[in-house]
Amino acid sequence: MAAPHSFHPTSLREYDVRGTYGITLSEDDARALGRSFGTLVCRGGGRHVAVGRDGRLSSPSLSAALIEGLNAAGCDVTDIGLGPTPMLYFATYHLPADAGIMVTGSHNPPDMNGFKMMLSGKPFFGDDIQSLGRLAEAADWESGSGSATTADIVEAYVTKVAEAYRSDRQFSVVWDCGNGAAGAVIDEIVRRLPGRHVVLYGEVDGTFPNHHPDPTVPANLRQLASTVRGTGAHLGIAFDGDGDRIGVVDGEGEMLFGDQIVLLLARAVLAERPGATIIADVKASQVLFDGIAEAGGTPLMFRTGHSLIKAKMAEIGSPLAGEMSGHIFFADRYYGFDDAPYAGVRLLDMLAGTDQTVAEMRKAMPQFVNTPELRFDCDDTRKFDVVTEIVGRLRADGVEFSDVDGARVMTDDGWWLIRASNTQPVLVARCEARTDDGLRRLKDLLVDQLQKSGIDAPEGL
Repeated sequence: MAAPHSFHPTSLREYDVRGTYGITLSEDDARALGRSFGTLVCRGGGRHVAVGRDGRLSSPSLSAALIEGLNAAGCDVTDIGLGPTPMLYFATYHLPADAGIMVTGSHNPPDMNGFKMMLSGKPFFGDDIQSLGRLAEAADWESGSGSATTADIVEAYVTKVAEAYRSDRQFSVVWDCGNGAAGAVIDEIVRRLPGRHVVLYGEVDGTFPNHHPDPTVPANLRQLASTVRGTGAHLGIAFDGDGDRIGVVDGEGEMLFGDQIVLLLARAVLAERPGATIIADVKASQVLFDGIAEAGGTPLMFRTGHSLIKAKMAEIGSPLAGEMSGHIFFADRYYGFDDAPYAGVRLLDMLAGTDQTVAEMRKAMPQFVNTPELRFDCDDTRKFDVVTEIVGRLRADGVEFSDVDGARVMTDDGWWLIRASNTQPVLVARCEARTDDGLRRLKDLLVDQLQKSGIDAPEGL
């Protein structure tokens, strides 16, 4: 009988398994994870698992160990090799496979790595991930001798992504891969698109020598913005480390936030699917929710978390969803998972149907003043209690708010938000108002609630 295995207590997260390679994450962890996940696949009547990996230096050895564990549980593995996370998701439909695991550290520092999973076409998260730890600690594993084969699905994936562009209109686009895994496919995608395309940092390099691959941070988009302005491109598109989150700059080099990108895409989807429900997370601007309604759609505010949103989309049949973080999910003409290259091509498809530029559309949006997403330390044992306390006080005072994820409080000035992160020991806050004075009043309300729970206000409030 195989020996039990204990994962580091910080590695089993809400949406994935993640750790610092060589410290809280090792090949032994990958092997045990494969054995546990493979056990669940087999006990559910499946057998075939697709495995992919990003470009981090530790990903090849972690992937090899993962496959060993899956084989030991009796699973047959198809290794699709290097590529973005959405290509792994695509593989589960294309092969097809009963499940999929991506070895990736996403947008985290180079020394971090981890695993994203899906089972039976659904996201694998929450207690599902915790169950892997319980199986490993009990060595409650299936035993078998599965096979391991390789498959090159790049051609099939890039063909599917590129066919989302339905026009022959030519655009000039700069694509910034940030040396992340999207670089493994982006050249082939843009080769299938009309127009002029410049690819920045397309060489996959797990040390990320040019800039950190997180397109939600303005500093990481400087080279992209500069190249867009210098070449006179129509827009620039950036990806995170594993290609499931998108960033956009317009032709003037100005950054669009995640909710602004979703609004542009939602208008195009709703033109073809009037009345459809479009989902956005609780951190998104009121401009987005109002804009969806104005475009003839039904806006739905939902909890933050890519796994949660994917599950909700499938439940209600939503064709489009998005997060402030740049996760954008298309079930319209696609599979319902977060795929940044696909979202980028759909953005071009949207542009082909309008005479406006991205900059013109951005400037035409209602202008609110807001804080960025403010994240500040709060112990895991305390963060949810703080939110519960604030919610209790708001209810007692008869304040109007949404409790779909923490508390999003509406006032005549705008709204403020407090929620607990599901993945880190932090609280998350944001405020948005119509005027500077209104923003100050919202900040004061939020600070007052934090102080009543003994929490110091973060920088930015």
